[in-house]
Amino acid sequence: MRTSVFSKKCILYVAATFILCWSLAGVFHFAGGNWNSPAAYVVAVVYMFIPSLVTIILQKFVFHDEILQKYDVRLRWNSWVVLAWLLPAGIAILAFLVSLLIPDVSFSPTMEGMYERFSSVMGEEELESIRSDMARFPIHPFWMAIVQALIAGITINAVVGFGEELGWRGLMLDELNHLSFWHASLVIGVIWGLWHAPLILMGHNYPQHPVVGVPMMVAWTLLLSVLITYVRIKAATLLSAAIMHGSINASAGLAIILVVGGNDLSVGLTGLAGFLALAVAIAGLVFYDTRLARTSVLRAATVNEAMSNSLKDRDS
Repeated sequence: MRTSVFSKKCILYVAATFILCWSLAGVFHFAGGNWNSPAAYVVAVVYMFIPSLVTIILQKFVFHDEILQKYDVRLRWNSWVVLAWLLPAGIAILAFLVSLLIPDVSFSPTMEGMYERFSSVMGEEELESIRSDMARFPIHPFWMAIVQALIAGITINAVVGFGEELGWRGLMLDELNHLSFWHASLVIGVIWGLWHAPLILMGHNYPQHPVVGVPMMVAWTLLLSVLITYVRIKAATLLSAAIMHGSINASAGLAIILVVGGNDLSVGLTGLAGFLALAVAIAGLVFYDTRLARTSVLRAATVNEAMSNSLKDRDS
């Protein structure tokens, strides 16, 4: 019987992932790296694949265990995989609508807020070129952004999302499967949020408030962890977590493309508007799980029990 929350494998995973990722971010920062540069994009992508790299090394070369079957790395097409793909865009659009309730935020069909945000990293000529290109679109760019988000979310962004999810909802969730759903989700959410800290301090997600952005990111990943973990368990495949993660990243722009005003703490998917949108989505899943679901994830004693029940549902 396990006497502690964290297993040896879990501790090694978290330690190795943090050391490698934080070291990468530190080298980039102290070498004079600019977070608005193309080099920063390369660093961010490498950063996001390190959790999966650590997982593979630990599984194959330290614990001599397999990966694909153990972490359900196989595509099981079902309604929960589809939800993992579509729900993030709905959450982003809801965050956009919530943003309009904030006193200093207003609707901007001409996307002036977006151009204002781009002005910190682009010159006036580049912005004017983008404006001209947007004006020639046969439909409003917002609708094209939705299509692009849906395509990217289930393709390239899902691949990058898998780079993280093999660690967070793969190894970590498996090592915490003796905990309840809520306990495991919150533990992963906190660790996942803190893992982002060096990137946030350099200007990722909260460029106007990098220090306050660290606890904001932890709070955001706490909420998002509940949703991704729930969908991953119900879908009975880790790929649902990768798709949802990728779709969240791909849909982020939908929350801010049509608003002007506010700041990175109030608007957007990672601002307070996004927090409320995530809370609404969680409330919807709680209602479904407690009132409509054939087998409950939230009432299961452990994550392991919830996964077993969900797998039986998928196979029945």
